[in-house]
Amino acid sequence: MTSLPDRQQAVVLIEEAQSNGARLTKACALLNLSVRTYQRWSSNTAVRADRRPLAPRSEPHNKLSTEEREAVLALCNQSEYQSCPPAFIVADQLDQGCYLASESTLYRVLHEHDQVHPRGRQKAPERKRMATTHKASEANCLWSWDISWLPGPARGTWFYLYLIMDVYSRKIVGHEVYENETGELAREFIEKAYWREHLASRDKPLVLHSDNGSPMKAATFLEKLYDLGITPSNSRPRVSNDNAYSESLFKTLKFRPGFPANGFKTIQDARDWVLKFVRWYNTEHRHSALNYVTPQQRHTGEADQILAQRKQIIEAAKAANPQRWSGKIRNLSLPDSVTLNPEKAANC
Repeated sequence: MTSLPDRQQAVVLIEEAQSNGARLTKACALLNLSVRTYQRWSSNTAVRADRRPLAPRSEPHNKLSTEEREAVLALCNQSEYQSCPPAFIVADQLDQGCYLASESTLYRVLHEHDQVHPRGRQKAPERKRMATTHKASEANCLWSWDISWLPGPARGTWFYLYLIMDVYSRKIVGHEVYENETGELAREFIEKAYWREHLASRDKPLVLHSDNGSPMKAATFLEKLYDLGITPSNSRPRVSNDNAYSESLFKTLKFRPGFPANGFKTIQDARDWVLKFVRWYNTEHRHSALNYVTPQQRHTGEADQILAQRKQIIEAAKAANPQRWSGKIRNLSLPDSVTLNPEKAANC
């Protein structure tokens, strides 16, 4: 909406242009206004403010009652949901056979009580130029891996976390914590993940995407990839967004409550903590990109049955109270394929 001072200034400028011989259509076009808008603004003796915000509006017939809004607020403030987004709360309630309200309704109620605020210390992401792409239509056909530093017992000392994620299912299929960052350790690491996922019996190719770190480009590591029939793929130099899945996973790991930001005392402590994180991430974490099923459920194919059960519950809730829905129910499905750097998928 255009503010009252801007309306008044626009009318003055158009009238001045007309007095100097300009056509009304041309003068309005310079301000991106239609002639009808100018006529409406200047039809009275004085330019008036937009009255739409003051117009009376009837309440929606399907608006939640006071008791229902209080129930929504009480649900979101339960101890197990205090740090969870509304989408997670709705998915968890559906798994328990309950449906109270949609995510947007939860957000509206929380907004009214000033309980929605940005979280985290990260800066806003910067958009980079497009990158090449790979597409995964099933588990174990596209992996993303990287190495991240974990703080050690003293300032300036580090342990090195090697991590592989399956892009299709988001499951962590390999992890190790070492004291060094070398191609030999990367060779050993990828071979362990390969055998752990029983890929020797598969005929379909596997693409392994990573950045341009020295272990990823080491001759010993690349030789092992060729021996295992794995196709290497690398990001553009100095562009971390080309390996977004691994970078996002590292952020989740390092912002996880309980992460020892002041450093691990020993490498065994680091290995124990990472093992605990991986088990939580794979088997307990409801992933937002997976419609709030776990990566393990997506990896093994259980996700479709779980989402079908959620759909039955929400359809029953709609049948019992149809006036609460103005359209179709939420999309309770997963994409058939996942694309690494999908912005460029159409150009490949």
